[in-house]
Amino acid sequence: MALLLGGMELQNDDREARRSMSHGRTSSTGSSLRRRSLNLSSVLPNQLDDDIDSERVSEAGDIGDRALSSKRYSESGSMRLSADHAIENGIVFPTQEDTLLHPIGFWSRDPSTLNSVSPVSLVVEEIISPLSTDGILRPVDEKKDEERVLPRSLEYISCLVHLAVFGILGVLTRYLLQKLFGPAVAGVTSDTTILYLDLPSNMVGSFLMGWFGVVFKQDISEVSDFLAIGLSTGYLGSVTTFSGWNQKMLDLSVHGKWLFSVLGFLIGLFLAAYSIEFGVETAKGFRWLMEKRPANSSNGISAKSWTLNSRERHLSIILVMALLLGSLWALSATMLKHEFGNGGSEAQLWLGCAVGPVGVWIRWFLARLNGRGLGKSGLLKWVPFGTLIANVSAACVMAALSTTKKAVSTKTCDTVATGIQFGLLGCLSTVSTFMAEFNAMRRSKHPWQAYAYAIATIAISFGSGILIYNLPVWIKGYE
Repeated sequence: MALLLGGMELQNDDREARRSMSHGRTSSTGSSLRRRSLNLSSVLPNQLDDDIDSERVSEAGDIGDRALSSKRYSESGSMRLSADHAIENGIVFPTQEDTLLHPIGFWSRDPSTLNSVSPVSLVVEEIISPLSTDGILRPVDEKKDEERVLPRSLEYISCLVHLAVFGILGVLTRYLLQKLFGPAVAGVTSDTTILYLDLPSNMVGSFLMGWFGVVFKQDISEVSDFLAIGLSTGYLGSVTTFSGWNQKMLDLSVHGKWLFSVLGFLIGLFLAAYSIEFGVETAKGFRWLMEKRPANSSNGISAKSWTLNSRERHLSIILVMALLLGSLWALSATMLKHEFGNGGSEAQLWLGCAVGPVGVWIRWFLARLNGRGLGKSGLLKWVPFGTLIANVSAACVMAALSTTKKAVSTKTCDTVATGIQFGLLGCLSTVSTFMAEFNAMRRSKHPWQAYAYAIATIAISFGSGILIYNLPVWIKGYE
């Protein structure tokens, strides 16, 4: 019996020793992970914040067709909260080591709260991987509604039709603003002063971008994502034009008015930047007034009643927009045929309306480069290369067409070249998106990026225009 009791005591002691050793290893592992997490917390958040901030400012204006592939659709017809919106709400993605310590939620962007779990928490099944964005703010009961309302091909068709219709409307609006503020009516703008013809449209478009492209864009997306794309990229991007602005400054410089050219760029940049800032502030004020309304003052009409929440509604809108686009193109073709022989601004306008959608489509596809940076490493991610390429290329082609008009000097060439300049190139380039990106950079942690981006865009476009337009005019002596 004594031997039996002694053996049992030895077994208990051995079991306790093994348990103690296991606990020690676990404590050591936990301490190691905590030390690694604390070490990472002093380095990673700043680097991650910089990357996130750079990508956000670059994508502030537009991300093109990436909006279709990067966002999920549900039966509500609106896009799910993406990584961009999560970032704006102050959410930062954890590393793998951090996920082992806090597997339930994401941390706040504030480094002082890195060791605490955010109030927005996720269950383990919702986290696809430590760095994945697929599981962000995706409640389990909503995962059943992941099927797209429209097939991918119809999504593209809907976007293209919306962009074309709103692009033509933008061309018409720009033409009316030119006539209203030009020498024929108000006499505020002209081709011979620093107040160029497209200045009012650039200001109006930038102001409206503050409303519908910044403050209320998410609200519009809740009704229809395609409407939001059509308004911001299609209409507001086409109301404004960077290539027209650049060409007017080239026209001044080719006649030796270099001071006017410099002042024209400075005043144009200042007024457009102030316009979008004023638009954002007034839109915020309007939102505040709407939120202060008494609950019983509602007229019973809510955004949900207008939401495109079914395939049938989407298809109906696509059909209506397609018919509207066909009507606008038919009208443009008819009026162009009637006015082409006479030349003049009317023929140029209708040709511009016919080819304007092509410029909008090219700019929309180029916008997918915004926020991507250069190469696999994403160098210079803060530069919106899509918008930069669209503006610079449109400015260069416009300068080439201006040289062609002077070299050929016929009524037909002038009508065709000016119509392409006004429509296709005017829609390919944009000031409203340019200003949305400029405004986002000025509000970021690195405001110098806004001025570097603006100077680079203007310098490259104006410098290229001098080589393409000014030098041939000086050398050949074109009038």
